[in-house]
Amino acid sequence: MNLVRVGDAWAFRTAGDLGHLMVRETVESRKLSRAAIETLAIIAYHQPVTRAEIEEIRGVAVSRGTIDQLMEMEWIRFGRRRMTPGRPVTFVVTEGFLDHFGLESARDLPGLKELRAAGLLESRPMPGQAAARDEDEDEARSGQSELFED
Repeated sequence: MNLVRVGDAWAFRTAGDLGHLMVRETVESRKLSRAAIETLAIIAYHQPVTRAEIEEIRGVAVSRGTIDQLMEMEWIRFGRRRMTPGRPVTFVVTEGFLDHFGLESARDLPGLKELRAAGLLESRPMPGQAAARDEDEDEARSGQSELFED
């Protein structure tokens, strides 16, 4: 321990060569709620985005606590205000978000093909494709039954 002068007072400080012994690091892991994950994804992929746009995409109201949690984690921040009536504030992801996920920029976020390949999205057919696929399967089955009727 060293006695050092701090302004008009004196204080005890740990010696520099022993400082590593006094450091206690803990990792606090917090699991994000589904709403927070959805909100973060919308902001990341659609930035800059307003709260109203987030709510329109999600189909439900965005809780103030969800936005606060993401801001507290320093993964999102306020962007510029839109030049529309009411001048709503926008949200964008931060450098901390990009660093946490190992991205250089938001353009490096995975696309739909990469997400499906990683098994993170269901590979559902587009509307209209399902009907065409079902018709093909019906034709294939009817052709097989004709072959086996003899």
